[in-house]
Parts: sequence; structure tokens; C-alpha cells
Amino acid sequence: MNSKLVFAATVAALLNTGNAFADWDFGGKGIGAACKGLPSHAALKAALNQAVSTESSGLNLHMWATIVNRDGVVCAVAYSGGNRAAQWPASRVISAQKANTANSLSLDSTSASAGSGRQLGLALSTANLYSAVQPGGSLFGLQESNPVNAEVAYGGNSGLYGTPVDPMVGRKIGGVNVFGGGLGLYATGQALIGGIGLSGDTSCADHNIAWRVRNNLGLDHLQGVNGVSGDGQRPDNIVYDIGADGKSAGGFGHPTCINVSNPSELPAVIP
Repeated sequence: MNSKLVFAATVAALLNTGNAFADWDFGGKGIGAACKGLPSHAALKAALNQAVSTESSGLNLHMWATIVNRDGVVCAVAYSGGNRAAQWPASRVISAQKANTANSLSLDSTSASAGSGRQLGLALSTANLYSAVQPGGSLFGLQESNPVNAEVAYGGNSGLYGTPVDPMVGRKIGGVNVFGGGLGLYATGQALIGGIGLSGDTSCADHNIAWRVRNNLGLDHLQGVNGVSGDGQRPDNIVYDIGADGKSAGGFGHPTCINVSNPSELPAVIP
């Protein structure tokens, strides 16, 4: 049989069954092992659709969502709209960039050893980075430090974007993003296992929807983990403390957005 027809048949079967990449090795890339314990495409899409329906802040737009594992390998990409053009096309790669950032700049208790590190880890959302990367901030220049892999981001068949066989899946996307929408994924025992990124609306709404998706997936076991938000029930929550002078009181503030909501109304994290 023609190899293109075989590939098309395989893709169609996967799209119809919603197979989880955690249980399937696509193209010999070792995705099954790399993404073990992380949500499948079907699980991510269901959690995303629920979160988009629940959240009312921002511009009420559809969203892209990406999950990466602890090594930054993309495990799932999904969108909430009726087709891949129903949400901003640019947000596909931005969501992946956010997932990579939150994962790569968060820690769990395994970071502590030999008298150094944080005993309870440190969770940083992409929203927590905004003020720190501004000129004069403690992390100025961070956003330029780790560019997106353009071949991974834009390669492959565009018709597969957001499906179980999105061309980004199984590859490292890279990138650093410094506004709301990226969160670390913490499994039972406060174990950091990857990151999630959301994009498609205001950066504040992106954060809120990412928060709700993580909660829907049950990967918000952050109770007790250190953070910079000042809220022990939401350690990596967005912080709105930028004053009239443009400075963040705590150094990790994020600008407010149109139709912004109260961050304390987001679900509390769990043990």
C-alpha cells in the first residue's frame, strides 16, 4: 500500500479513537515513555473545553493548550474551537512556549540537597516573570535566553496542528515566555512532572484558563510548595501589584487586562 495512504489511515484511526500518547509510540520517537503519567490529547481537550466554558474574564475567545514533560518534550497540543482557525494561529506556538517556560523554571522538593535548594520546591508561573524581566528587573534578558525551535514550531503538515499527531509532539519546543498562561504541573506528592501553556485571549485570561485546566486535570498538587504570589493556597498565581509608577511592589507583578477577574477566586491548589 502507498506509504502516504498508510500514514493517512493511521492518523484517521488515532483521531477517531483519541488514543493517548502516553500509551502509544508515534513514529518510534519514544513518546509513550516520555509522556507517561501526563494527560492524553483527549484528556487535555476535554479539560480545556470545560475551562473555556467556565472562565468569563478577558475577551471570551477560544484557546490553544500545550503540555510538555519535565524535559520539555511536547506531549499534547489541543484547541477549544471548532477548527484550528477558530483561535489565533499564533497562539499555538505561544502556548507551547509558555508550557516550556513554566516547566523549566519551576522546581519540586527534589531540588533540595547538600544544604542548598528549596525544601518544598518553587513554583513559578509565566505570569510571575513579567516584572522581573523588565529593564532593571532581577531577570532582565531572560526572555531572550532560550529561543523557540522554529523547525519544531512551524514544521510538518498544518492540517495536523492541534490533533493527537500535531508535528510538535515528541519534540522539544524551547522558548521563554514572560506573561500569563504557563504553569507547572504537579502530581501527587508535589512532584513536578511538566508544564502546561495556554494562549488565545488576554494574558490574564490565559493564566486563569491555564489554572482551571490544571485543576480539571488534577495536576495542581501544589499545597505547601513555595511561590512568589503571597497566597499559600495559590503559590504560583498571577499577582497584580504594579503601581502607578510602573513598578511591582513584590518584584513579580503582572499588568491587569481588560475584563480582569479577582485571582483569589481561582480554585485553591490541593495537597
